[in-house]
Amino acid sequence: MKAIPTKIADVMLLEPKVFGDERGFFFESFNHKAFEAATGVKTDFVQDNHSKSGQGVLRGLHYQVQNAQGKLVRVVQGAVFDVAVDIRKDSPTFGQWVGEILSADNKRQLWVPAGLAHGFLVLTETAEFLYKTTAYYTPEHERCIAWNDATLAIDWPLEGREPRLSAKDAVGAAFNSL
Repeated sequence: MKAIPTKIADVMLLEPKVFGDERGFFFESFNHKAFEAATGVKTDFVQDNHSKSGQGVLRGLHYQVQNAQGKLVRVVQGAVFDVAVDIRKDSPTFGQWVGEILSADNKRQLWVPAGLAHGFLVLTETAEFLYKTTAYYTPEHERCIAWNDATLAIDWPLEGREPRLSAKDAVGAAFNSL
């Protein structure tokens, strides 16, 4: 596993070692020892989640105010533009975001540490998205930042289209209200 730094120091793009031939491919999607060695992050994952979404669906930007979750995210079918936003007020990168394309083809994963908001936009007809979390989901602590917040100015690859949002995501809060 190779860890590639991003402009937010704690957010890392991970590339697995993929072994392939005419039959297909094999790779370890997660190995605790390799993850820790590549990232320097010591954590235990407590929950795995799996979602499927159609093209143009934008989920996020989600975070929990208590019981913050670190997330290791990947795509097993299709492609997404995955975004992490630093909302840690004491961080030198507070208010900055990183975006990466994760796909079934590139097999990349993104480590999003606790204390960051997270979201993604589906780029293909459908996408299946998997993520491991370091804390359990607690709906009473979940919050959402507006996907189109002017302060954050995330460059979503929407190509002039409006995203498909859930009712919750359509009324996300302004970043400046954190």
